[in-house]
Amino acid sequence: MLTLTDQRFQAIEQNDATQDGAFYYGVTSTGIFCRPSCHSRLPQRDHLVLFETVEAALAAGFRPCKRCRPAGQVVSTAEWVTEINQIIMTHYQTKLDLNTLAMLAHGAPYYLHHVYQQQTGQTPMAHLKHVRLTQAQKLLVTTQIPVSEVALTCGFQSAAYFSTVFKQATQLTPRQYRQKNSHT
Repeated sequence: MLTLTDQRFQAIEQNDATQDGAFYYGVTSTGIFCRPSCHSRLPQRDHLVLFETVEAALAAGFRPCKRCRPAGQVVSTAEWVTEINQIIMTHYQTKLDLNTLAMLAHGAPYYLHHVYQQQTGQTPMAHLKHVRLTQAQKLLVTTQIPVSEVALTCGFQSAAYFSTVFKQATQLTPRQYRQKNSHT
């Protein structure tokens, strides 16, 4: 691994294409590595690790960026959708909008939305809602956590919004769903 000097950080910050090939940077919070010229959002300095080669980054367990393609790879849209689904499953409990999802998947929001809908027949936000509702249904049946806490645990911004979305999807309120499906 290389040392993160001020000059190397500045190259990343300024998307300096003249440094491409001189080093690669990995972002520990995402597990993705990029070229210095990558136009993805600037990571926090303390989340960066530097590598001399693509092979070193791969050996350290980092995945190549979809945007700058540091390994020269061509990623199929099906593989990208699989990665997007993994990101959704990992982050469904957090505030996750299309821009954040695109940043985590190293793609542009519009393009991500287009590719995802083309491959799956639904939008990434519709899939996110489905994942959240599925997780909420599990919690309602397997725990006695209050409905308001289930809502927040599953990434809904409020209990009222959660109840509205839940009833639209199941024709039952969360409390009715819990009572109907409770095994006690």
